[in-house]
Amino acid sequence: MPPPTAELGAAQQAVVRAEGADADQYASAEIATAREALLRAQSAMASGREDDARRLALAASADADLAYVLSRDAVAQAELAQRRAEVETLQRRLQGGVQ
Repeated sequence: MPPPTAELGAAQQAVVRAEGADADQYASAEIATAREALLRAQSAMASGREDDARRLALAASADADLAYVLSRDAVAQAELAQRRAEVETLQRRLQGGVQ
């Protein structure tokens, strides 16, 4: 089996993507777990433990993907709450103008 360089690269990209989605703010535990798994994967690779590196890189990718999704969901929920508040304000204004 070839060295898990592709898996390590994918894990790194997943962590960067999650960071770009503000995972530190909205999914801090998950992004921390992903970073730790990535560091351990890189260490395993440097030590020649390719099977461990592959397993850890895949885990890092999964954790980073979870952090990304949780972060995007939190942002979407906040935006939804803001839009609902705006609609509510507009409805009150319209009702006040009709009376």
